[in-house]
Amino acid sequence: MGKKVIKFMDTSFRDGFQSVFGARVLTDDFVPALQASIDAGITYLEAGGGARFQSLFFYCGESAFDMMDRFRAEVGPNANLQTLARGINVVALSQQPRDIIDLHAKMFKKHGMTTIRNFDALNDVRNLEYSGERIAHHGLKHQIVVTIMELPPGCSGAHTAEFYLDRLKLILDSNIPFHSICFKDATGTANPRKIYNTFKGARKMVPEGTILWFHTHDTAGIGISQNLAAIEGGADGVDLAKSPVSGGTCQPDILSMMQVLKDTEYTFDLDYEKVLVAEEAFEGAMKDYFFPPEAKMVSPTITLSPMPGGALTANTMMMRDTNTLHHYPAVIKEMSEVVRLGGFGSSVTPVSQFYFQQAYLNVTQGKWKVINPNYGNMVLGYFGRTPVPPDPEIVKLASEQLGKPVFTDDPLDILEPGIPKATKILEENNLPVSDENIFIIASCEQKGLDYLLGNAKVNVRKKGEEEKAPAKPAAKAAAAAAPTPMGPRSYSITVNNRIYDVTVAEGSGAVQAVPAQPAAAPAAAPVTGGTEVEAPTPGNVLKILVKVGDTVKKDQPLLVLEAMKMESEVKSPCDGKIVAILVSAGDTVQSSDHIMTIG
Repeated sequence: MGKKVIKFMDTSFRDGFQSVFGARVLTDDFVPALQASIDAGITYLEAGGGARFQSLFFYCGESAFDMMDRFRAEVGPNANLQTLARGINVVALSQQPRDIIDLHAKMFKKHGMTTIRNFDALNDVRNLEYSGERIAHHGLKHQIVVTIMELPPGCSGAHTAEFYLDRLKLILDSNIPFHSICFKDATGTANPRKIYNTFKGARKMVPEGTILWFHTHDTAGIGISQNLAAIEGGADGVDLAKSPVSGGTCQPDILSMMQVLKDTEYTFDLDYEKVLVAEEAFEGAMKDYFFPPEAKMVSPTITLSPMPGGALTANTMMMRDTNTLHHYPAVIKEMSEVVRLGGFGSSVTPVSQFYFQQAYLNVTQGKWKVINPNYGNMVLGYFGRTPVPPDPEIVKLASEQLGKPVFTDDPLDILEPGIPKATKILEENNLPVSDENIFIIASCEQKGLDYLLGNAKVNVRKKGEEEKAPAKPAAKAAAAAAPTPMGPRSYSITVNNRIYDVTVAEGSGAVQAVPAQPAAAPAAAPVTGGTEVEAPTPGNVLKILVKVGDTVKKDQPLLVLEAMKMESEVKSPCDGKIVAILVSAGDTVQSSDHIMTIG
């Protein structure tokens, strides 16, 4: 009897980028390595979605749609290109209404994708129904997901094989259209025996011929043993990556997994030498990128405080940006309690970010002194049902601090249509109203608008240099940009976390670079008394929503901060009038920084 051929998806060009580089990789750099993958017989590749959608607009000055088009053109028409979606969030970090969920599937089909892997971090099947139906409706293959992880020590009530099989039964009973089923461990923490029992049970439940898939990360150093447990339990396929992104926070390496399957009844049916050539080509493409050391480490404590590999480096990258990386060990340790009291949603985006943000606040502000709005909304039910009820005291705190009751209905029912709002923003900014631009605004909000207006800032970390200037979105803005004035041109670039002012002389092109002087604090009129508004977390000021002289009400949003891969509003602590604004859009703030005064 011949060996069973195990399928696999090469995640190097999506999850690899997210897990190692915080998703900040330029298309021009990796495209040359794609053909070598095809030549090695790798025809199932992850090509976008997840954090790789927003990151292209946020950090790379590129369109994710253009990237997907180039990906398809490079690999040819027959490759299976897969993207990642987060249920009703699709590729945004916030929930999206029905019209945007439909537009997501329509646009990803238009731009060359074959399959969408679709998950909900809470394993609330309601959050997969509409998104899954639209994926199938637009002619894409739908890979539906059960999200899994290991609970912190002392926790019980969910995340057992029995729990996962119960979630699978709900999926099968729901009549959601799907083409395959994936059990996704974004943290790489699930016990291999539990994985084996899950696949053994799932194989008995699903119709004959159903494709079962397994996804994990090697953050805790057990990814290969998890993969082997899934294969022996009945999995048809697993996710693997290529060096230099494989291992650590990413997926196990293709060559390593091939070695493990030697002398077993399973095979990948690949040519070892061709895969080696593909890995060498990919290593060459990534040679200039900065590899965060934590991305290549085995982190055994992740088994106690599950942090997904795809979010770990995104968080540490942002902590580097805000000079708060020294808090990371304490935050990871604190996550254990945050998970234990939060209802056991799987630690995968966006819930992993809710956990991380709340753990950060517990470390820097005192335990449970401040409830992060996203974590609070989760325990109150606004993202769906958590696997078990959250701790009643935490629910009470969240309700009091957010001023909201517990919610038990369908989250989709309270979301207003997104296309009219996005259309209005485009029209107000004299931008073309296209399906792509509507989706960019809906999913990327202010940073999507910045990109379309040509104001995107590039922040890609390479060895010894940063990308210097934002790419202009080709043919996106309705009005052409004003001609660049002649004369010296000035830029600010960052090298090894230090900012330099660069002047390029007109004509000769001579370059002069000097360390930038610290920005002077914004001048503010003397204020007598008043209420100081403080930054609740470190982050970057994304958008200021008020101006000096405005009258504001208690809990009115004042500005939007971007921190730890999430956007959050800073709200007014009282009624009053804005008498001072001490920050500007683009500024970096630390916890407790005085950012506004209300008189």
